[in-house]
Amino acid sequence: MIKTVGQNLPIAICVKNVSKQFIIPHERVSTLKGTFVNIFRKNTYEKFYALKDVSFEVKKGEFFGILGRNGSGKSTLLKILASVYTANKGSVEIDGLVSPFLELGIGFNPELSGRDNIYLNATVLGLCEKEIDAKFDSIVAFSELERFIDQKIKNYSSGMQVRLAFSVAIHANREILLMDEVLAVGDSNFQSKCLREFARYKEMGKTVILVTHDIGTVQRYCDRAMLLRNGEVVKIGTAEEVGNEYIYQNMSDEEKRIVDEQKSVDKKTIHTAGESNMPEEGKINKVAEITGVEFLDKDGKVKNVFETGEDIVARIHYNARKRIEKPVFGVAIYTQDGVHLSGPNTRDSGFVIDSIDGTGYIDFCIGRNRFFTGRILFTVAIYDRECITPFDFKDKAYNFNVISKEKNQNGSVKLDISWKKK
Repeated sequence: MIKTVGQNLPIAICVKNVSKQFIIPHERVSTLKGTFVNIFRKNTYEKFYALKDVSFEVKKGEFFGILGRNGSGKSTLLKILASVYTANKGSVEIDGLVSPFLELGIGFNPELSGRDNIYLNATVLGLCEKEIDAKFDSIVAFSELERFIDQKIKNYSSGMQVRLAFSVAIHANREILLMDEVLAVGDSNFQSKCLREFARYKEMGKTVILVTHDIGTVQRYCDRAMLLRNGEVVKIGTAEEVGNEYIYQNMSDEEKRIVDEQKSVDKKTIHTAGESNMPEEGKINKVAEITGVEFLDKDGKVKNVFETGEDIVARIHYNARKRIEKPVFGVAIYTQDGVHLSGPNTRDSGFVIDSIDGTGYIDFCIGRNRFFTGRILFTVAIYDRECITPFDFKDKAYNFNVISKEKNQNGSVKLDISWKKK
């Protein structure tokens, strides 16, 4: 019998109290001489828990994201779900056929051609030769590797290998798709193709487990998400909640690293300048922080209530304690009910900031705002040039109000629409 949860929705994956332990030798012997020298020496090992008592459920038709820093246990968990690893403790129940897309290189024979590897991978996923023959052209076309399909895989770039592996995985047509960092390698065109495929899978009601560092992808496509840290579950909730928690976690780690670096510098300074240079205990100094946001009209007047159609300028004040090259400023706009309306950033907008150093501000301009009556919540953040590490993140910390004179205000924003009938 299929177990159910929530609104009588069937469970696709049920993980209970799963732990995975690895044995790490303290000394590696790789030569015959080393083996002979150490023959009477007692070998010592270290037990490393990649996963500790992990439990969660994924419903059928759900997109479930798994976030976490490197070493948090994400890939190990996915390999257990794909039956590559066996858990030391706990249970895993899966209702449906699984198509795994794991880390680069798994399932490929580098001495075989792309063509042969398609048949090898698809066979492992349960397709018969007749089914592979029928899908072969489509697999190759999706991967865009027609010219190279008869070359050996060892001559493929990492991006080419990802395209081929992903193409095989999605053509296996399984009920459950396991995706591990599919967007980490490959060009932007292929990433866009992957995202379109995610949208198609969502429409088809497929179950997808997505492991990625891309918080935006999780928040856009996933219904729920889970955050892992050091092999343990930190949080399970909506994609937005878990994504924000991950951002805060990264910020805290970055701040701690900076404090530790500063303490190390200060300890060296003590020998020459005394203890007066030591920072206050527990005080955390961010490399860069948002010091405030004020909202202005087109004439530069500070105000917090605007009419629909008015220009709005959000002046974002910052303080950079050291020079930061090519930072990225991002905002997110929400309704008072928490509905995400937009999330632009300077990088995606093509607005390059060469550097920031010290205090300053940047203006985010909304021309002729289309908001209906209500309170608008405003999130603002500063990232590094890769838009991965946040220096500061203020979630819905600021807001302004809009009053609209529109007669029919259905929804949150005004669209320029018209109706036609033939």
